[in-house]
Amino acid sequence: MKDTYKEFFSELAGTFTMMLLGLGVVAMAVVFEGSKGNFESITWAWGFAVIFGILVGNYSGAHLNPAVSVALAATNRFPWHKVPHYVMAQILGAFLASLVVFIDYYNQIIKMDPGLEKTAGIFTTFPAERGQLIFGLFDQILGTFILLFLILCSIDHFKKVKADHLIPIIIGLVVIVIGMSFGGIFGYAINPARDFGPRLMTVILGFKNNGLTDGTLVFIIPIIGPIIGGILGAIVYDKTIGKLNI
Repeated sequence: MKDTYKEFFSELAGTFTMMLLGLGVVAMAVVFEGSKGNFESITWAWGFAVIFGILVGNYSGAHLNPAVSVALAATNRFPWHKVPHYVMAQILGAFLASLVVFIDYYNQIIKMDPGLEKTAGIFTTFPAERGQLIFGLFDQILGTFILLFLILCSIDHFKKVKADHLIPIIIGLVVIVIGMSFGGIFGYAINPARDFGPRLMTVILGFKNNGLTDGTLVFIIPIIGPIIGGILGAIVYDKTIGKLNI
């Protein structure tokens, strides 16, 4: 039971750290209308946010992402009975981080969007064009497929060469390149907790364009897509080049 609590708070703290830094850079770019940030700064900062999140969440293995936990369980790398409390910790960590970022940027957000009608995108993800959910689904499957495939590849390689300390850095770089390569279509959530926790926060605080209660069904894509893509990425890795590491 003690280990369960420690794992829960490790995942919560790691996800909170990642999300605090990641959402902070998005807020910086949006509320100052590009004068203090842009898509390039967002992709780089998210990569570093992942690195620091992994370091903080080290005790639990720093999944920080339900798609990672489910994919590892689906490929017998992680026990299924731990998945629920990992996912709960990840969603809560993301929710709390988004709330802190909202409080910190409150004055700027209200100045830009007093009715909270257009700034939910600071905290959660949306398609580049309305009505493109099917393309968003493919985008999220693809992005998370790449994420899990490269995470497993990186872990196996750096463990093999006894350079485990480089794994967080490499995973951060993986997130950066996914963002730079595919981040424009649906905001590269590639993580259900990263999207749903903050989206829930926007609903509670009354954001109109939240993608959850506004009838657009946007929230479904960053949940289903990453789970499918993560499982596929792990399975394909195991069935192909992963065999070389056995």
